[in-house]
Amino acid sequence: MTPSSPQLSQQEVRQVSSVLIPSTSDFKEGILLRKGCEIYPPMDKSGRKRLALLINNVEFDDKSMLRRGAVKDEENIERLLRDLGYDVVKHRNLSGQEMDEAVKAFSKREEHLLSDSVFVVMMSHRELGAIMDNCKALVNKPKVILIQACRGGNDGFVWVSDAVPGPSHDLELESDSIKREHNKKDFISLLSCTPDTKSYRDPKMGTFFIQHIMETFNTYACYDHIEELFRKVMVHFEDFHMGKGRQMPTKDRATLTKHFYLFPGL
Repeated sequence: MTPSSPQLSQQEVRQVSSVLIPSTSDFKEGILLRKGCEIYPPMDKSGRKRLALLINNVEFDDKSMLRRGAVKDEENIERLLRDLGYDVVKHRNLSGQEMDEAVKAFSKREEHLLSDSVFVVMMSHRELGAIMDNCKALVNKPKVILIQACRGGNDGFVWVSDAVPGPSHDLELESDSIKREHNKKDFISLLSCTPDTKSYRDPKMGTFFIQHIMETFNTYACYDHIEELFRKVMVHFEDFHMGKGRQMPTKDRATLTKHFYLFPGL
């Protein structure tokens, strides 16, 4: 990403931060004053109980399907969510049925009554069922879903090792496979790639998707709303250092009716 990129503003070429930059009270008070009716109302930090669900499938019955680098992703995204003020409910290596049960149990948590938003993060090979908003405590509150996985697939496929180099044989990249869907209001999701394409993962550093989310949120969540943060993540992939066109995240079923600001630190 360089200053010459056509979609980058002066703010977007600022130095990337390795830690989450907090919002200022002046910024929060100012934007709520100017655009209060256009923003999901944040709860006061002292009384809220934000929760996030994190499911990361790393190991499978087929040992060749090991998602190398996925533990690094888990560490990174858990740190980001905690820095944003969310208590993380974490699961690893769940079956499809167990994942559905984990989502249902999470939706019933009493803490949602005292929360202003929720994150659900899923990272896996496996095909997923529907993610539905059946939690009355989260009605009219933003629900953010992040999914790291491939979306490609052929008829009559079989599970095979993803430890195969990508299109360029000099790159040691791996891919994941998934399908999912959800509906209803106040959702926004960012998927790691477009339909029918692969999502790449470095066996040591984790996925490029999670890496770019970390960089973007750490640097810009202090003053950008969630849809603008997602756009900036997508801009990262326009100049993807492994070659243009290799991967492009996509927003899906975005039904937010207002802007959702995270106001980190506040």
